[in-house]
Amino acid sequence: MNLNEWIFVGLFLAIAWTLPAAPIVLGKILAPQRPNSAKNATYECGVETLGNTWVQFRAQYYIFALVFVLFDVEVVFLFPWALAFGKLGLFAVFEMAVFILLLVAALVYTWRKGALEWV
Repeated sequence: MNLNEWIFVGLFLAIAWTLPAAPIVLGKILAPQRPNSAKNATYECGVETLGNTWVQFRAQYYIFALVFVLFDVEVVFLFPWALAFGKLGLFAVFEMAVFILLLVAALVYTWRKGALEWV
């Protein structure tokens, strides 16, 4: 590779760093900086909280939500395959069977770990 080909790599990296960094920097520069006690107060859906606002939630709720999102996204991968099922060969059916078996194995694993228990 000569130097001219590396210029595109450098240009790509510069753009890849600049595009996400520019809005962050511009937001810091252009955003109004007038904090007060009303803006810094903790609230829930516009209603002032009563008591301690730093309540510790169990990690189980987050794990349950992540498992739901994971399997929901995996079902999205099944949709195009189902649409083209009539045009696919035996190899594609075998691939999807392996994919579904992996999903079932992941579901059994999370079930045995107790991630689906809502206690």
